[in-house]
Amino acid sequence: MGKIISLINQKGGVGKTTTAINLASYLADAGQKVLLVDLDPQANASSGLGLDTQNIQKGLYNALLLDEHPADLVVPTEVEGQYIIPATQDLAGATIELAELENREFRLKQVLEMVRPQYDFIIIDSPPSLGLLTINGLVAADEVIVPVQTEYFALEGLGQLLNTIDLVQQNLQPELKLGGIVMTMYDRRNRLAKQVVKEVRRHFPDKVFDAVIPRTVRLAEAPSFGKSILNFDAFNSGARAYRQLAGEVIRRSVNSE
Repeated sequence: MGKIISLINQKGGVGKTTTAINLASYLADAGQKVLLVDLDPQANASSGLGLDTQNIQKGLYNALLLDEHPADLVVPTEVEGQYIIPATQDLAGATIELAELENREFRLKQVLEMVRPQYDFIIIDSPPSLGLLTINGLVAADEVIVPVQTEYFALEGLGQLLNTIDLVQQNLQPELKLGGIVMTMYDRRNRLAKQVVKEVRRHFPDKVFDAVIPRTVRLAEAPSFGKSILNFDAFNSGARAYRQLAGEVIRRSVNSE
């Protein structure tokens, strides 16, 4: 059975989608069969892997609200072993429609359980909010990875997010775990960035991944070409960092079994 990992941070611009795309790509490159699920109505994970989001006929919305089988919505990517269920424009209205349904927090979990046996990892790119779609992303997951930007307000909002995870554990998904925190957009020339990494490691000593994702132009450019950094510039420092992160995720997964 595949492990389901949800990437979550209610703050936008922290490298969440970049991490979802590239973690999935490097897990696949390491020989894992990986499904990326675009739960964000902005559909950045879908466009970042080269899909024309304006013209996608079907996506996650069709499984969540129209009861279509998720296996029929899976699209292969350029990376062998990496697949995606894309987001479509319809997903923007899903929160309102979900609110009227029974078991509304469990819809994504029910969808992903249908395809879980076919994958080693399922990576969910959640919206930058703590709304009903994100709650679905938490309830469906075995664990959460939180991308945290190495800037002054890094810890701001992290407490609120961890409280939300605790509430989901207590009321909806008792098996949910905090899989780890990954530091993103790191500038090694910046003294504050080094201090932020040190501070987060001090607060969460066993939860911060060793891999630290640097801020690089090539990493920022890759989505505009519809590629992960693996296919765009595999020798970039960001590429090396995501390869390291994927290795850590695989090792932690094996050790937790």
